Formats: sequence, structure tokens, C-alpha cells
Amino acid sequence: MYIKLIQPKMRRRPMDTDIKLHMAPPLGLLTIVNMFRQEHKVVLENENIQPITYDKPDLVGISVTVDTLPDAIKIAARFRKKGVKVVAGGIHITTAAETVPAGAFDVLCVGAAEGTWRDIVQDLQQGKLKEIYRCKPLSGKDIVPPAYDFLKKSEYLYCNVVHTSRGCPFRCDFCYNSAKERCYVNREIKDVLADIRAVGTKHIMFIDDNFAGDPKWTKAFLRAIGPLHLRWNAAVSLNAAYDTELLDLMARTGCQSLFIGFESIDPRSVSGVHKVQNHTERYEEAIAAIHRRGIMINASFVFGLDGDTPETFPATLDWIVRNRIETVTSHILTPYPGTALYDRMKAQGRIISNDLRLYNTAHVVYKPLGMTRKELYQGYLWMYREIYSLKNIARRLPVHPKPRAAYLLFNLLYRRYGKFTDHLCQLVTYERIGKLAELLSGQVW
Repeated sequence: MYIKLIQPKMRRRPMDTDIKLHMAPPLGLLTIVNMFRQEHKVVLENENIQPITYDKPDLVGISVTVDTLPDAIKIAARFRKKGVKVVAGGIHITTAAETVPAGAFDVLCVGAAEGTWRDIVQDLQQGKLKEIYRCKPLSGKDIVPPAYDFLKKSEYLYCNVVHTSRGCPFRCDFCYNSAKERCYVNREIKDVLADIRAVGTKHIMFIDDNFAGDPKWTKAFLRAIGPLHLRWNAAVSLNAAYDTELLDLMARTGCQSLFIGFESIDPRSVSGVHKVQNHTERYEEAIAAIHRRGIMINASFVFGLDGDTPETFPATLDWIVRNRIETVTSHILTPYPGTALYDRMKAQGRIISNDLRLYNTAHVVYKPLGMTRKELYQGYLWMYREIYSLKNIARRLPVHPKPRAAYLLFNLLYRRYGKFTDHLCQLVTYERIGKLAELLSGQVW
């Protein structure tokens, strides 16, 4: 059987360059590759880096996020005209299958590929394909590693991406993890170690929703990777910063930076979306604990929460600069279908756009309470301009010397002068620039 897997092209946000499109490979599709490549012909086409070839495979699988659903439907239609069966899966199908127009795809895959795709392929071969397949809860032993050796590494900035878990134990209203179909499970430590060996580098990016969702597991894992002398980055919830033992283990095992969802410095905004693990009065305590260990912080903020006003933007900027937050990722609050936030806003009549292409955290698709739509959008753009101005890059320079090289690389070459860096990547390949960035940022380690 000939199986084709497709990643539709993402829509860049105003501050993004094509580096974003080439950042990392789609691990979900690479997992499916690994499940079937021994017995079937499997092809993966990532539209972010190559055009889709509309040939005639036996089965097409499309990974769908909310903003790529309209494009995924068009892609499916072209294949279905040829008589090809098309499966839609991914985060949006798992959390909001009810938003998919009837008949847009032959099959909807709800949940993990490990619990659905073998049945899909078998049923297609037997001529009894169903319209929807749902995954039962998985254990860590069930998770299949991605096919890292299947990649064309020159097309990606970083291929050193590894996941240690699926999902998150918290259920913040605006996050996909508040959807009923989402679960949280850690992988077997030995399997993660095998993935680390497979990527073939000492610099690893753990791309879990919450790397420290189960602190006991995380501590055991960190002890296991200690002898490997890695340099690594991960995303954690803020409560991890109050666990001294965990932070010490992170520092000793080579943690370079932590992505943390602060979301807002206003307690009213945080409590309004049930971000129960965040306590704004302890933010600076957490930041100091992380910085003392020479670890950078990539702080995520969501603007447009119900406690936010136009004054939120300058107040947040001042706070970021004062606390020398190394990197910042900003978002406009986006009520993803399937989340608790979407259900609440829809019931309140606050959803003003059903164009899912706009649901990428860079557009205002609902009625804000504390400001106008224009004020929210312009404030969002202003934050990025100000954070990555040369003046504020200088003001946020880390006090600890260890992360300064990585800090300057990210702030200058990725954010401030990203267009130049992207042009350089196109000349010498994204892989080589990624390796150079790893080398330069890791010298002081």
C-alpha cells in the first residue's frame, strides 16, 4: 500500500519569517511513518518546505491544526477527486471534530495515531473503512518513536526535537488541554533515551506541552540523562520553579532555557482562565530562582484576557525589562474550538469570526472586554517591536554570564534581524545555520 502523509502550510504571524516554517519537523507524522514504513510505501510532504504532489496514493493522511483546516479540506478534495481515501487527524480533529464539515474527509482520526492508524489501514485493506476512529487512553509503553532517520535534515533548522510525554495535567481554559479528548501520559524513560541517541546531538529540545507535568517522573528522567552531558531546552508550568530539587537537577543536567506560560501579570486575567498553577505574586521569586542557576526564560504572554486593558501592554513591557526576561512569545487570546474558553465565549455571543484561518493567535476573533479590537491588535504588535528593540535587548541582557551568547543569538539573529538570517539559511541550508547556532550558544557550557 502507498500511504502519503501531509503537513499543510502554516500561516506566518506578523513577526515571523520563513525560519518559522523550517523550524522543526512534524513529529506526529514521523510517528506514523515509523508505524508503517516496514510494510508499506510511506511518503511525507511538508507543505511548509515543499509543494504537495497530487499523485494517486492508496491513502492520504493530513495533520490538521485549527488554522489549517480550510486548506486541509481543499487538499483533501483534490485527492478525493482521484478516488483516494483521505484521513484527517491532528490536534484540531482530536479536540474539535464537530467543527469539521460533513463529508470533507473520508475519515476523522480522534486521538493518538498509535491507537487509531493500524485499525484505519487494516479496515481500508478489508474494504470496511469507518468515518471516525477514536483512540482509547494510551500508556507510555504504547507511544511509537518518530522516524528521525526519514528526515531531510537540510530542510530544518532543528531536527533535535524529542517529546517525553503527551498532553498536560493542567486544564487552562484557553488551551487545547482543556478539551475532553486530551490526556496526559509520560513515555518510558528508556524510550526517550533511545530517541536522544537517534537524533545524534548533545543539544536536545524537549517539545512537550509540560516537561515537568509529573515532577517525580521528570526527576528520574533528569538523573538518567545526567551522564549524557546534554544541553537542553523545554517547556514547563510555572510551579516547577518552586521545586528546588527539580531546578537544581535541571541546572546540573544542562538546561539552557525554559518556556513558561506566565500569560499575564494581572491576577484577575490569570484567574479568569483557570490558570491555577500561576500565582502572580510569586512570579519574581520564580524568575530569580531560575536565573540564579544560569537558565534563560522564554516567557509566553496572552493579551486580551478579560482583565486586560490598554495599560496592560506598557505595564507588561516594564515588568519584562525589569526582570530581564530573555525571550518573549506573545499571543492574542484565541478561543480554539473544543476548549472551555471557546464554549464560554460562544455562549456569551462574543465570537465574531468563524474564519478558522484567523485562529493562529495573531488576529482578534472575539469581542474583548477591556479594550477595542483595534487596541488589542495594535498593542500586540507594539509589544513585539518594543521587546526586540535594540534598546530593550540591551536592557534585558542576562546578569548571569552563562546564557549571554544564546540570548544574543536569539534576540538579534532570530527576532531582530530574522529576515537576514532566513536569507542566510536559504543560501547555506537551515541545518547548517541551526548547527552553528547550537555551537555558538553552547560554548560557555
